[in-house]
Amino acid sequence: MELVFDQNKPVLVTGATGYVAGWIIERLLTLGLTVHAAVRNPSDVKKIAHLDALAKKHAGNIRYFKADLLNNGDYDEAMKGCQVVFHTASPFVLNVQDPQKDLVDPAVLGTRNVLESVNRCPSVERVVLTSSCAAIYGDNIDVANTPNNILTEEIWNTSSSLQHNPYSYSKTLAEAEAWKMAEAQNHWRLVVINPSLVIGPGINPNATSESFNLVRQFGDGRAKMGVPKFYIGVVDVRDVADAHVRAAFLPNAQGRHILSGHDTNLAEMAACLLPKFGNSYPIPKRILPKWLVWLVGPLADKTFTREIIRRNVNIPWHADNSKSRRELGLIYRSLNDSMNEFFEQLVQSGQLNAKK
Repeated sequence: MELVFDQNKPVLVTGATGYVAGWIIERLLTLGLTVHAAVRNPSDVKKIAHLDALAKKHAGNIRYFKADLLNNGDYDEAMKGCQVVFHTASPFVLNVQDPQKDLVDPAVLGTRNVLESVNRCPSVERVVLTSSCAAIYGDNIDVANTPNNILTEEIWNTSSSLQHNPYSYSKTLAEAEAWKMAEAQNHWRLVVINPSLVIGPGINPNATSESFNLVRQFGDGRAKMGVPKFYIGVVDVRDVADAHVRAAFLPNAQGRHILSGHDTNLAEMAACLLPKFGNSYPIPKRILPKWLVWLVGPLADKTFTREIIRRNVNIPWHADNSKSRRELGLIYRSLNDSMNEFFEQLVQSGQLNAKK
């Protein structure tokens, strides 16, 4: 599949210091493109050091622009002359005090502000939106109500709310807003990427994504007693980046795309780490029974409510990734490689300490 792009026209990446954005920028620089990186504070040298290092290694260039998701018009300057906008900026945090302020507003208002800038920018031909499988389903129990018990791009999350799964609710509202705005105009095309849980090493080893927190728990002792059989889809961050670039530059790319390399669960993810790291780190080996998780889960983690446990633990999860393979040409990395390379990065960056 041949990518079609103009090397003389820049591209914009919102949320440029983020986990997924880092690998997208790496791919774009490899293609020799100029990346307009929108960040909240371009003068924070530590926050952008990993991106500067990328630019030194590849053919493309980076220009930084100050922009805030909640400020209308902040992306106008960064977007000038761009052929594609990659809108990746959206918080992925689970433990928040105010879901409306901390999750929904940045996701929905941020998407609206970015796309209003696109409407004012005649050079933009395509927008690639980083959505999520969270916009397709809220809990594993929802999968049982789908045709053939499998998630597809036609399905939307209808079970999440501000009170239950507010992160999923924010992703659903944000993507819906993007489609509404896309359908109201005719000068740019929207292509959406819907990843499941993103794992794998980051360009920045100290990224703040919840994915890092989850995998750290497999090695820092918090999960040494075992993990629940919580089924989930996972996908490597590098595959997600490849999908974004293909969604931007394959002429016929359109619509939503489920990105999920593996239907798995927490126990299988942990088991991938045992051969290499099991002797040195407290990798969980046991599956906790649902009744025990029901009793102690909410005490250990306030976001792990009994409603979450009831609707997800021991309930299978399946998604159809055939569109991403067929139309974007994706070949997914193995779960074993993704988990081990991710864990190795956490070790090498000093985030995990071996058992004495």
